[in-house]
Amino acid sequence: MTRFNRVLLAGVALAAMASAPAFADVKIGLGAPLTGPNASFGEQMKRGTDAAVKALNDAGGVNGEKVVVVYGDDASDPRQGVAAANELAGQGVVAVIGHFNSSVSIPASAIYAEEGIVQITPASTNPQLTEQGQKTTFRTCGRDDQQGDVAGAFIAEKFKGRNVAILQDQTTYGKGLADATKTAMNKAGLTEKLYEGITVGERDFSAVVSKMKQAGIDVIYFGGLHNEAGLILRQAREQGLNAQFISGDGIVTQEFWGITGEAGKGVLMTFGADQRSSEAAKDVVAKFKAENYDPEGYTLYSYAAVQAWAEAATKAKSFKGPDVAAALHDGAEYKTVMGGLAFDAKGDRVKTDYVFYIWNSGKFAEATPGELAKVGAK
Repeated sequence: MTRFNRVLLAGVALAAMASAPAFADVKIGLGAPLTGPNASFGEQMKRGTDAAVKALNDAGGVNGEKVVVVYGDDASDPRQGVAAANELAGQGVVAVIGHFNSSVSIPASAIYAEEGIVQITPASTNPQLTEQGQKTTFRTCGRDDQQGDVAGAFIAEKFKGRNVAILQDQTTYGKGLADATKTAMNKAGLTEKLYEGITVGERDFSAVVSKMKQAGIDVIYFGGLHNEAGLILRQAREQGLNAQFISGDGIVTQEFWGITGEAGKGVLMTFGADQRSSEAAKDVVAKFKAENYDPEGYTLYSYAAVQAWAEAATKAKSFKGPDVAAALHDGAEYKTVMGGLAFDAKGDRVKTDYVFYIWNSGKFAEATPGELAKVGAK
């Protein structure tokens, strides 16, 4: 090779290096119901994930690389969720924030585990998800058995000797939460008078409402999501059934009040402590509100999931799923908008913080001791 050719090739190589990006992008996936009946929750997850990724990139990325989000719409359907999981894996994501529904997260988790992709769900609460023994599966939310313990003990205390109806939507999440609440309530000495399953997507609940009226139900516990919860409550009030309505984290969206209107006043629900008022989330919440968005529900849970993944990847100095998972499992607390998060051997949070919220005037807020004291009073 002539000296001229060597110089020419060296020049070409240098030019190529100069034009190439200094770092490659690293992809993380968002698996969520971006369309369908639970799109409001998908929007919460998307807002939280996108904002957290933007903050990471503004601060220099992760391990020197820019993070980009790849979206997988599961529409709350398990089959579509599996398809979305396969698509995300095929696009080379190193982690997935999602999914929302437990019935989607559980089958999708098998794909992520097989591919060595870290999955952190901000919303799927069914215990089965982390009981499978997969080392790459985590959640920033609590579990239904923990949530059910809180609701069941409360109902048993406040409605001792009175008539309870437990309704559930026959999904992995809804039935699981209702059964966990039932178990805790029964253990505390109160047995339900009615236990009924309803169908997701149904709109006429007059039959089950009539059955509850005939049974003289004092309190309705519902395991399921906001669409059916709102319709059941509204139709109960229209038929003159004024029983206390209690549900779980499946109704933490303004769309619930959009269905119930004033009928939703006084509804109680269990959810984690309100992160919007925490010192750790102060600056992030201010940014959201400056954009005229209230980071309700799972917004901050999704933001925290991204933060935990990023900190673990930084600690591991790697994006490989097993390396990041090992860091998440090491017992250390990761600093997030939810405060310090640590995960146990199963991928569950070491500490949970379920409390009661109450709906009033179109908004929900943590119930005060005074408000809770009035529940069940004759």
